Amino acid sequence: MRHAAILCEPADTPNRLTTMKFQQLKAFLDSKAAYYNTPDFIAGDPITIPHRFSKLQDIEIAGLFAAILAWGNRTTIINKCTELMKLMDNEPYDFIRNHEPRERIKLMQFCHRTFNGVDLLYFVEFLQHYYSNVTSLEFAFSGHLTPKDQTVEKALIGFHKVFFAMEHPERTRKHISTPARNSACKRLNMYLRWMVRKDENGVDFGLWNHISPSQLVCPVDVHVGRVATRLGLISAAKSDWPTALDLTEKLRQLDPEDPAKYDFALFGLGVIEKYV
Repeated sequence: MRHAAILCEPADTPNRLTTMKFQQLKAFLDSKAAYYNTPDFIAGDPITIPHRFSKLQDIEIAGLFAAILAWGNRTTIINKCTELMKLMDNEPYDFIRNHEPRERIKLMQFCHRTFNGVDLLYFVEFLQHYYSNVTSLEFAFSGHLTPKDQTVEKALIGFHKVFFAMEHPERTRKHISTPARNSACKRLNMYLRWMVRKDENGVDFGLWNHISPSQLVCPVDVHVGRVATRLGLISAAKSDWPTALDLTEKLRQLDPEDPAKYDFALFGLGVIEKYV
């Protein structure tokens, strides 16, 4: 696929895009975001899992698992998430709230890469405890954030603390990342994009109202990092928190109110179009 020519030389000022580059880059990425941010995107992406539900809590739970398990081949991810939802009788919220202890036995068979039954049982235990006290998982994130915070950094750190406040297997800690450990938090940032972003395109849900889309941080994986480096948005494709913040700040220059929409463009260019 041919691409419009993009100026990728470093900007005169490291923290600002040049005027010409800004105009070209914005037009290019806006067009790519619009191209991929459509209902056609849903079926082949892990976001298809929460789209199978209509109840808020079902969407939150299915979305959390789909995001946490989202590494590797996308078809495999979708198949494994489908398997997990079936283990929860395709009613994740009802299962979380009302299942009998004996029903946890079947969960022990689940495995996706390094996420196994031990990890799943703790996720279920946390969610059962959480939803017995709070109606939406949003507040596990937004409760640590204020409108003055520029990004969701405090929300991610706070969620990590809340999630592991109970006694837990040490091995499970690797499945919930935090900026406090310099992680790029790719999967959690993707989950927040799903829950927070609001538009009329029907991909992201926009169900949460206490976090602003302007505070979202762009998910960064190897594909997004490679494309962002090629476009001159970041200097090196590192998968860490400073890189995620640096990329998001550049994207915020393109759209201050909705920088995470460019995740569609960067992901599509990297994974689908193999843009190099």
